[in-house]
Amino acid sequence: MEDINIKITDRDGVTHEVVAPTDMAMNLMEVVRSYELAEEGTIGICGGMAMCASCQCYILSDTELPDMSDDEEAMLSEAFNVKPNSRLGCQIQMTPELEGLEVVLAPEE
Repeated sequence: MEDINIKITDRDGVTHEVVAPTDMAMNLMEVVRSYELAEEGTIGICGGMAMCASCQCYILSDTELPDMSDDEEAMLSEAFNVKPNSRLGCQIQMTPELEGLEVVLAPEE
């Protein structure tokens, strides 16, 4: 497997270029947590079950992502600060196809 390079802009507006493994079944929320790019206890509150939207992010790149699940769509329909490019980080698995992904973490609400 290979690692991929992604850019994550944190809630303070700082962009971090990080390397994410594609062989550990990690999702974007877990990558953010592993690099400590969000304050402890403010992201992934539900543990990645698409039930809290604390890992909402805005997709900036043209990277093709998997379709949204019904659970993800339902959660985003109830979340704050949702934009057309919103996704839940816990629902985006790190795969080689995501090389070059660029995201901005949504404001904490």
